Amino acid sequence: MIFRLGDFHFPDDPARLYPDTPDRPWVLEVGFGDGRFWPHYARTFPEPPNYLGVEISGVSLLKAHRRLKDAGLKNAVLTKLPAEVLVAGVIPHGSLDAIVVNFPDPWPKAGHEEHRLLRVPFFQVAASRLKPGGAVLLTTDHDEYFEFACAQAEASGVMRVERAGPPPAALETKYALKWRDLGLGAQHARFVPTRHDPVPNGAISGGTLVPYSEEDPTVPHAVLTLPADFSPQAFDKQTARGGTWTVVLLDLYATLRRGGWVALAHVVEGDLTQEVLVGITEREDGTHLVRLAKFGGPIITPGVKAAVGAVTQWLEGQGAVVKHRGY
Repeated sequence: MIFRLGDFHFPDDPARLYPDTPDRPWVLEVGFGDGRFWPHYARTFPEPPNYLGVEISGVSLLKAHRRLKDAGLKNAVLTKLPAEVLVAGVIPHGSLDAIVVNFPDPWPKAGHEEHRLLRVPFFQVAASRLKPGGAVLLTTDHDEYFEFACAQAEASGVMRVERAGPPPAALETKYALKWRDLGLGAQHARFVPTRHDPVPNGAISGGTLVPYSEEDPTVPHAVLTLPADFSPQAFDKQTARGGTWTVVLLDLYATLRRGGWVALAHVVEGDLTQEVLVGITEREDGTHLVRLAKFGGPIITPGVKAAVGAVTQWLEGQGAVVKHRGY
């Protein structure tokens, strides 16, 4: 039920994610909190739709997992990711029946609007990912964000705003119950696509998402010869920046294998952040292979390729001679 970023394909096939129920409707919930909404909402259907839930809180992920498991909802996938990454990279064109957003973080401080989910770019991608007749469903207690989201949907050029009462299940969430106890209400809108213009999958910071594969020759790598006096103690934390990415090389560790090391890199590309390992492994002919490690299920992006390049460049600075670059 719980997927890591590297467990997905880009784009993914609902039949692969839900092999036992491939033909059911598919609903994405953004910010599922402790998972109260879906068991209530799923009961309003003759058969529970296939469910994909995305959150950025690990604690919420575990709470929701237990709640959905206790409810017997097996055709569900939960993941801890930024919603924009999931919608842009994983969801195929015209495949979702609904995108549910209940009580999103309103980012109310001045200058923080760019952190809000429901802005023009999100609506344009969402319209591409929804089926004809599908919609983005928003329920919120924050009046200013509600009006902001409605204005952004209209400005996107691909959404029609329909204001209505919220579905009862949306009023059973943790925040809905909190506001109800305070005597406050909630507003609801359906954002219905008026166009379904294709938006390419995997477009993040101008790059493309690629699942890791051990057999894929495009996995970033380099082959080089280290100098006889190479010393890993010379490593210092350093940062490399490109137009769409930032790479921070945090540390270099010796492996159990003689003549081997692994570098830890922090890669930031827009809404996507990955921690990746780049291995430095001695080969039989005495050269060393610098290669992205599979640990953690990394997704190959321009920034991840740049991380391999940054490690290679640092080794060059220590006197290494590069024989081949594959990044």
